[in-house]
Amino acid sequence: MPIPAITATGLRKAYGEKVVLDGVDLTVPAGTVFALLGPNGAGKTTTVKILSTLVRADAGDVRIAGRDLAREPDAVRDAIGVTGQFSAVDSLLTGEENLRLMADLRHLDRATARRRTAELLDRFDLVDAAGKPVATYSGGMRRRLDLAMTLIGEPRIIFLDEPTTGLDPRSRRTMWEIIRDLVRSGVTLFLTTQYLAEADELADRVALLDHGRLIAEGTRTNSNASSPAGTSVCGSPICPSWSPPPAPSPARPATTRR
Repeated sequence: MPIPAITATGLRKAYGEKVVLDGVDLTVPAGTVFALLGPNGAGKTTTVKILSTLVRADAGDVRIAGRDLAREPDAVRDAIGVTGQFSAVDSLLTGEENLRLMADLRHLDRATARRRTAELLDRFDLVDAAGKPVATYSGGMRRRLDLAMTLIGEPRIIFLDEPTTGLDPRSRRTMWEIIRDLVRSGVTLFLTTQYLAEADELADRVALLDHGRLIAEGTRTNSNASSPAGTSVCGSPICPSWSPPPAPSPARPATTRR
């Protein structure tokens, strides 16, 4: 039986008296897209930070790519890439310089760094902007560069924390296309989002997180996630305090992308 890309059991995190995660269990098969859906403050970003070694859980066991996160954090970091909720690019550098910097941080040799930089600039339609300061980039371009930097070390597991938040419809569609392309290459994606339509569009499996607890989980094949009451995520009766915001409608495909 294949080893899951991600497993978490009994994940718990609190800040003082505020419980952020309360006994979260997750299993993500390799080569799939897992979407963690929930409102602001549900604990989505905290989950990503724990799974990507940025924050230590108070309790629970986690294995990433078959590695024990608590005992082998460096091995876990070598296997993953993370694109956070807010862009991590340096606005004073050019797009190419940002990628080269990330290659240095990943300890790539010069030849590999040049090759990967060229590949990613082309893949993310950033060749024409490669020599321009990132301060001149649009929001969609910055987001594409951010994801390209995540891919510089060719990770097999990628965490995307609300990757389309704040993007216009065209940029959102572009990001969806990029995510689908990554999945076709065999990468495992752990995606967080507030948008049910986005989760249903991209994910093989969707889980609903609310007030630090997983209250429903299921596949996208029937657009329903199971809960103890057997109700549907789509109508949100299992989470009466919150209804997913509508995702902006994707624009029609354009012949060029800026």
